[in-house]
Amino acid sequence: MSKVYKNATEATQDIHDKATLMSGGFGLCGIPENSIEAIAKLPIKNLTVISNNIGNSGRGLVALLKEKMIAKAICSYVGGNPDLEEQMLAKSVEVELVPQGTFSERIRAAGMGVRAFYTPTGYGTLVAEGKETKNFDVPCILESALHADFAIIKAQKGDRYGNLWFKETARNFSPLMAMAAKTTIVEVEELVELGDIPAEDIHLPGLFVQRIYQGVHYKNDIEFRVTQ
Repeated sequence: MSKVYKNATEATQDIHDKATLMSGGFGLCGIPENSIEAIAKLPIKNLTVISNNIGNSGRGLVALLKEKMIAKAICSYVGGNPDLEEQMLAKSVEVELVPQGTFSERIRAAGMGVRAFYTPTGYGTLVAEGKETKNFDVPCILESALHADFAIIKAQKGDRYGNLWFKETARNFSPLMAMAAKTTIVEVEELVELGDIPAEDIHLPGLFVQRIYQGVHYKNDIEFRVTQ
């Protein structure tokens, strides 16, 4: 069965109410623009979204916030996102803040089949409330793995089998999310032939990709443009 889909609409059409959705990107770097736009048009609600910052400056995943599609956000950063702040204060979105290293490790753990792990990060803070603690060389708290029904990510290049190559820091959380989700949906700037990506340059093997499509009309927004 082919993994290649015609477009974002076709690749995301079965994302459903109450789904858990991981979305790659750091700020606006490496976000799956086409998939986010397609999901924002679906008649669904009560999503749990796992992403570094749930959009930024009115862009990215903010499209889902504006449609009131997100019931819970699991993230490590909320700065620069007045839409999320507004819904947090109105208590219309539940927000679970996770230290960034713990955030990535919880996702990685899911992909590796690890159910939970101990970490000293967050001990003695609000992050530790309600969590099991244990003393090793230092006190630690138990953190659970983060799984998802769907992951939406973006790569620079991908082939029809789903082998991916990411450009520089746009890789960020995306390979980890692909491994932690039941269904991984990938948009690429360049859909290439099988073998066009040298084996030693593959950042994520196609084993972890279920759907791939050629993205269009990328904005590749910059959060803060600085000129000299």
